[in-house]
Amino acid sequence: MKTSKILYWKLSAYFFFFFFTWSSSYSLFSIWLGQEMQLTGAQTGLVFSVNAIFALLMQPLYGFISDKIGLKKNILFFISMLLVFVGPFYIYVYGPLLQYNVIIGAAVGGLYLGTAFLAGIGAIESYIEKVGRKYDFEYGKTRMWGSLGWAAATFFAGQLFNINPNINFWVASVSAIVLVAIILSIKVEVTDVEMERAASVTLKDVGHLFTLKDFWYLMLYVIGVACVYGVYDQQFPVYYSSLFPTEAQGNQVFGYLNSLQVFLEAGMMFAAPFVVNKIGAKNSLILAGYLMAFRIVGSGLVEGPIGISSMKLIHALELPIMLVAIFKYLAANFDTRLSSVLYLVGFQFAKQVGESIMSPAAGYFYDSIGFRQTYLAMGAIVLAFTVISMFTLLNEKKADLQKPTSKDMGQVI
Repeated sequence: MKTSKILYWKLSAYFFFFFFTWSSSYSLFSIWLGQEMQLTGAQTGLVFSVNAIFALLMQPLYGFISDKIGLKKNILFFISMLLVFVGPFYIYVYGPLLQYNVIIGAAVGGLYLGTAFLAGIGAIESYIEKVGRKYDFEYGKTRMWGSLGWAAATFFAGQLFNINPNINFWVASVSAIVLVAIILSIKVEVTDVEMERAASVTLKDVGHLFTLKDFWYLMLYVIGVACVYGVYDQQFPVYYSSLFPTEAQGNQVFGYLNSLQVFLEAGMMFAAPFVVNKIGAKNSLILAGYLMAFRIVGSGLVEGPIGISSMKLIHALELPIMLVAIFKYLAANFDTRLSSVLYLVGFQFAKQVGESIMSPAAGYFYDSIGFRQTYLAMGAIVLAFTVISMFTLLNEKKADLQKPTSKDMGQVI
């Protein structure tokens, strides 16, 4: 089997088990906070905000280190080892601390979850996208397996939660052990030219990004559009379960809905590269924005489980298009030596900033005016920023000026 195929399947497996681990411990996070930890909507919003703050603190660090070490897998190994302890952390540290003091618990949980999952996913996605560019396979087709991993875990998460929430946390730790085995088996060849390009990255290069108006226009799109879907998702399970006769029934049905959504998302991940290549990165980002605005506004207009379920499933269309488009947009318009910094700062960091600002406000409005009215306001924000981005995002694709001009013998790392 060719090296590219071996790496494709191993990195796809890594995506699968990372998202399986994440979903097992996090897909019902807001329900766990509300039903098990007995937190209010505002307190839950505070927890999500703190998580976002710690994630954004880690993202620039992950980004710079990732670009500096190139295709070395050190960060993925670190994240994998950290996740092995996710079960004990939730059960013996995080839960008790939240019940003792919400602020202390949120801070400790934010440090762990922000480092392992919320910032970690960006480092993982950026690394695999780099390997995909080197070995000529589409990031979206690899990321598809991550969606399948999330769906596989959420299919059982609601049922296991009703039995005992801790089961999900132990399942997550077992899955993380598989992650460690996978990353240890991955070997990537790195040429001397690639190592020199990575080593040439400096903080001055990173600082230069912040002088580019096109970089700020991208961040405007991310804050006004991309971050809102994260805020929408945070307490959506709470609203969804409230539409059923009992919370237990709502939890279980949400698990099924989430699995269906992510299975559809996986299929769209496979198709998204074709869509983005056909209509272009900018147009794909705009399309994702309009789909998101329609979904969120629709969530505030429809009534009952069937209506809200249909709105939630639109997520399966918008997210794959956005993720594939953002990588292609960055590669087309910015220095590819800084691809990790660009993704983790220009996309993930900006997204977390928006979420950290909007999460407490969203939690307050959920408690005061209700979910439906809050969704209408959030959808209007997304629509407005999508329209603005039609005029600010770049249309033209630039050539990659940093491509190697010679071939060197590679070394396996």
